[in-house]
Amino acid sequence: MHNPALFDVAIAGAGPVGLFLACELRLAGVIVLVLEQAEDARSPLKRLPFGMRGLAAPTIEAFYRRGLLDEIAAPHQPRRLGGHFAGIQFHYDNIDSSKWPYRLPSPAGTHMAVEMEHLESVLARRAIKLGVEIKRGVGVVDLDQSTDEVTVRTDAGIFRARWLVGCDGGRSTVRKVCGFDFVGTEPEFTGYSVEVELADPDRLRPGRQYTPTGMYTYARPGTWAMVEFDGGACHRKQPITPEHVQAVLRRVSGTDVTMTALRLATTWTDRACQATAYRSGRVLLAGDAAHIHSPLGGQGLNLGLGDAMNLGWKLAAAIRGDSPTDLLDSYQRERYPVGAQILSWSRAQVGLMRPTQSTRALAGIIRDLIETRDGATYFAERVWGVSLRYDLGTDHPLVGRSVPDFELVDGTKIGDLFGDGRGLFLDFDSHTSFEALASRWHGRINYVASDVVERLGLTAVLVRPDGFVAWASETSPDYEDATAAVSRWFGKPGET
Repeated sequence: MHNPALFDVAIAGAGPVGLFLACELRLAGVIVLVLEQAEDARSPLKRLPFGMRGLAAPTIEAFYRRGLLDEIAAPHQPRRLGGHFAGIQFHYDNIDSSKWPYRLPSPAGTHMAVEMEHLESVLARRAIKLGVEIKRGVGVVDLDQSTDEVTVRTDAGIFRARWLVGCDGGRSTVRKVCGFDFVGTEPEFTGYSVEVELADPDRLRPGRQYTPTGMYTYARPGTWAMVEFDGGACHRKQPITPEHVQAVLRRVSGTDVTMTALRLATTWTDRACQATAYRSGRVLLAGDAAHIHSPLGGQGLNLGLGDAMNLGWKLAAAIRGDSPTDLLDSYQRERYPVGAQILSWSRAQVGLMRPTQSTRALAGIIRDLIETRDGATYFAERVWGVSLRYDLGTDHPLVGRSVPDFELVDGTKIGDLFGDGRGLFLDFDSHTSFEALASRWHGRINYVASDVVERLGLTAVLVRPDGFVAWASETSPDYEDATAAVSRWFGKPGET
């Protein structure tokens, strides 16, 4: 019997998370296979009006550092949208960016809008250019794993890989087959995104409206997002017929609005669950396969892409055999708390949307708070991801944060130096001892000896391949301390 080729990594799912992870792995020379159940990547739900997604600061920075930002942003230039919490807007004029001392001017802004279909097409082109093999119309059915590899059974045959990553969405087959615990809270509502024709589209006020039965957002002539607090009773449990949508429109809006045609419809809920572990043997989870929540605030895509950026270099190091023993375990340590926080953020928004008198009163208080300078800044930090910081076991305020986009004296920006997926050792005072140190990890760390336009009080910085600071010094750097930091994140010295 023919023995299939052995890939380094198989990824289930060719959405943005799976494709971006594949790109990250290929930068490190890993042989990657992507299996996607859908034959056609295109879908009306990935295009306007329902396919628009907001990208937060960590995601934009990741794309910038990998040379993808211009292509992703081209058709949809960043828009000056503030943001919202359960529909309550915060405004630019109230945001105090001086509270973010480690953010420097950068081509990567704090947020932007992008169409899902465009984003996926850009990532797919990059993956193919890097040598990723993508098989569409091939869905995972079952799998077995040994101490050395994973055998993946699909509806198109068997595939073998040293590792498997499930990026196959909220109903992940990989997660279910492997028996990952997936725990959380059940839904309170059924959400609807519909495109309809109305007999009188000017009858209702556009924008977000709260009603005694739920909430709706209406854009003329017929684009609706609606929430009905029915415990999720209508999500994937009955056909979305014109009659059903007509009835929901009337119940939620409280009017006898008449629908003449249903063009497009999909449902969603606020079910919020998270895998208790992101790894089982040689199988890992990322994106919606690891965590689901309501789309309120649009943070699910950013959460998944952050998983991919965090996991890619760590899994590649494990495959090369040069990683510290616990490096791959740090994927869950760092990303699980981020996911849990986003789930809590989503639940809090649901709490402000319930159609009760007490909820409306609480929303009024939040509205007052968000209009203050401190309030707007707090919500911007959370919505834009500016406050993201991993707990890396040190008190330095920069460690665990995204590296500032330092500008070298020759005009080069730090964000332009991550294209090869390696770490960076930034030495602002050009110490020969640090050049020798970085050379011992040649191929994994790029050494940059240069002063910068704005030091932020720093003399040297070690940056991981994902762009997050692993070590920083504000005084004359300690060689032993720097060596320990490099060893912690990049393993034993020596060329790979």
